Amino acid sequence: MSYDLSLLGWSDQRATQLPAGTVPGRVARVDRGAADVIAADGQHQARYTARVRRAAAADPVALPCVGDWVALSWLDEGRYELDRVLPRTTAFIRGGVSRTSVGGLSGDGQGQVLAANVDVVFVAEPSMHSTDFADLGRIERLVALAWESGGTPVVLITKSDLFEQGLDQLLADVRVAAPGVDVHAVSSLNGDGVRLAGDYLEGSRTAVILGPSGAGKSTLVNALAGEPVMETQQVRAADGRGRHTTVHRELIPLTGGGLIIDTPGIRRIGLYDIGEGVDLVFADIEALAEQCRFGDCGHSGEPGCAVLAALESGELPERRLQSWRKLQREAAWMAARTDARLRKEQQNRWKVITKEMRRSGRNRP
Repeated sequence: MSYDLSLLGWSDQRATQLPAGTVPGRVARVDRGAADVIAADGQHQARYTARVRRAAAADPVALPCVGDWVALSWLDEGRYELDRVLPRTTAFIRGGVSRTSVGGLSGDGQGQVLAANVDVVFVAEPSMHSTDFADLGRIERLVALAWESGGTPVVLITKSDLFEQGLDQLLADVRVAAPGVDVHAVSSLNGDGVRLAGDYLEGSRTAVILGPSGAGKSTLVNALAGEPVMETQQVRAADGRGRHTTVHRELIPLTGGGLIIDTPGIRRIGLYDIGEGVDLVFADIEALAEQCRFGDCGHSGEPGCAVLAALESGELPERRLQSWRKLQREAAWMAARTDARLRKEQQNRWKVITKEMRRSGRNRP
């Protein structure tokens, strides 16, 4: 089967980045040491060259991921190998952060690319939970990462057919949590909002869909594709939680145009190199902060603090301020962790250089 790569997002600009003697391909799925790649002459499994492995060992962000455009070299034995990852236009990266047993943060400061060259980031949040209607804090986190990736976030409140009343209020609450972001209710079961979501994928645009297990991500992918391309499962009735139907990330070309990347459910996603993303999500707090009496106001009791004044008047929800503080602390922690890792790597490089210089001095006649 042959493919028109322009329908997958290939362009003349990307062609200028392709090394001589190689052909382009787009990564549809990754495995250990290899990737399933879509090239003009069909789909292939291509193993990584030593160049790619060395780059990934130095920085995990350089590891090929779903959505990457790559340079493929043809081997005499009759197969391709993945020789190079081409420059990314966007990259959705999560930090190497996890929860410790005492509720703190741990990690190595290194990131993992979840998807690359993505135009749209669908943040899928189910409208029905066992205890509440939507996790606004999770939406804020994912939208911040979406902005930081370079893609355009769009929040989809899924399973809207199960929401009996108050849907308009729910959407209003989500719009407060994600200012400036399109928010839509979607039901893959009856088709409400599916065509609207598909409009974001006109032409050769690529979207990644993120959210927790049970959000209906795979069901939505099937609805957008117009056929069952992903396996689905029902949410557990006991606790309202979903199971991890999707166990890998996969790029899926849609027959009507566009591409979508389905992802496993995300329990927790750490911040990585976050700056402007958090500012955009909390644009309301940033605007209030500009009205504070002191430019370095920490919004923790200083006189003339416009943020605390808005909190007292009810203009600013307390939940939102707490969420902002949490993401600010985590972003600062990750930045410090990353700086510490870079300093350690620099120290190790100098140790190697010094050792080689001493060895050379001993061997000098």
